[in-house]
Amino acid sequence: MFSVGTKTNRVKTELIIRSNSSDIDFALLRDGKLVELHKDKGDNNFNVGDIFLAKIKKTLSGLNAAFVNVGSEKDAFLHYHDLGPQLLSLSKYIKRISTGKEKEFTLKNFHFEKDIDKHGKIDQAIKAGQNLLVQVVKEPISTKGPRISSELSIAGRYLVLVPFSDRVSVSQKISSNKEKDRLKRLAKSIKPKGFGVILRTVAEGIKVAELDRDLQNSLQRWVTMCKQLPKAQAPAKVLSELNRASSILRDVFDDSFTSIVTNDKTLYVELKEYLQRIAPEKEKIVKMHRAKMPIFEKYFIERQIKTAFGRTVSMQKGAYLVIEHTEALHVIDVNSGNRSNKANSQADTALEVNLIAATEIARQLQLRDMGGIIVVDFIDMHAAEHRQKLFDHLKKQMQLTRTKHKVLPPSKFGLVQITRQRVRPERVIKTNEENPNKNGEVEAPIILIDKIENQLQKLVNKNKGAKGITLHVHPFVASYLKSGFPSIQNKWFLSYKKWIKILPRDAYQYLEYRFYTANDKVIK
Repeated sequence: MFSVGTKTNRVKTELIIRSNSSDIDFALLRDGKLVELHKDKGDNNFNVGDIFLAKIKKTLSGLNAAFVNVGSEKDAFLHYHDLGPQLLSLSKYIKRISTGKEKEFTLKNFHFEKDIDKHGKIDQAIKAGQNLLVQVVKEPISTKGPRISSELSIAGRYLVLVPFSDRVSVSQKISSNKEKDRLKRLAKSIKPKGFGVILRTVAEGIKVAELDRDLQNSLQRWVTMCKQLPKAQAPAKVLSELNRASSILRDVFDDSFTSIVTNDKTLYVELKEYLQRIAPEKEKIVKMHRAKMPIFEKYFIERQIKTAFGRTVSMQKGAYLVIEHTEALHVIDVNSGNRSNKANSQADTALEVNLIAATEIARQLQLRDMGGIIVVDFIDMHAAEHRQKLFDHLKKQMQLTRTKHKVLPPSKFGLVQITRQRVRPERVIKTNEENPNKNGEVEAPIILIDKIENQLQKLVNKNKGAKGITLHVHPFVASYLKSGFPSIQNKWFLSYKKWIKILPRDAYQYLEYRFYTANDKVIK
């Protein structure tokens, strides 16, 4: 997920959003460096936070869990511990609403049932065929269906609303006890009966009026969902998480944001409207990308993707990481590269490289959204103070992610174990390209240039009055076409009396090229 910078730092944060026909890509840059990358697929019906009216399919006493039909290809998994203590109240509420007996959705007059036994059995709590409100806590991964919970929550900008609860709690990331007490006092004064409240980290310093406005928005979403229940036929989605753009801003937006750029007009309007609600003074940082250069090329995101998602990841000062994925865990090996002869001592080299690696590893875990068990083989350090310094630095870097995680101290062998919660599939991007040398021989570059020139000549002859032809090619080919004097690009200008713009595309493979018109349409 996306990380949050503190208000005291001066980091420049940018959110770049690229919209295609069906998918939306979100790139978070910190000081120009890609730190997180997410894709919102148009056909993804199971996002973390979605609430479904589901039907219990069968209970498994051996696992103390149940398989639940939420409309996914694979049944969702619901463990007894994820039922929530107020399961009986939730079940009673659903039944009363579905039969029309309950028409008051704010819970202020609802009579609560007693909590279920903490160590109870699944088949004593729910039955096959029963309808139940559940929330997605982990998206479908590989061959597994979604992981769900019946302990519901509705996240807002500053607080999380928890139905069928009376508890008020504050994020542990807020360190000041005075501020925690203030937030608890304010939350208790505004929270409706029958609902608990969790104050988020961004609530620090926020006034009661803003907290109440956020709470009322979440409460309205709950009421709107409840109104759908009498007509809903399980399995059915009854409450969707905010669209990905708004949910990202809700979770990560802070004072360090300097720009939010998108190439989609609808998203542009949505982003401005959402910022107008949560931070009106920042509305002007939302910008529409109008340049001819593709948005991810302009911000060097394509280039960073290709360098960051490979098996080997280069770092500063010649050091590099090797990242391997197995069925059980992820393994990261730290290598000093050519640093070994450039430091005063081996111990200093090991510490320096390990600190650089720790920063990059924290970035890689966010970027790839790696979850489960991660084992890092750092360069051996014999000094206890060096191992402690590395451990403290790694923990500090890992604090930038909101994903639940735990870091263990380095072992005597230099191994560090990290566990990181997995809630959606890992981000995997293939950086290896297909080998153009299919028949044992590679096509000479001049033959590729001939192909490009032949197509260009046909385009010019066919559209003599056409202006603004742009050639998109791999950076190596673009450099070849532009190099020397007169360059091939110059020669084209003399031959056709038209300036053919050449745009290097980091996303292209070596032999790939396309011509575009002045209005950015591909010429076939």
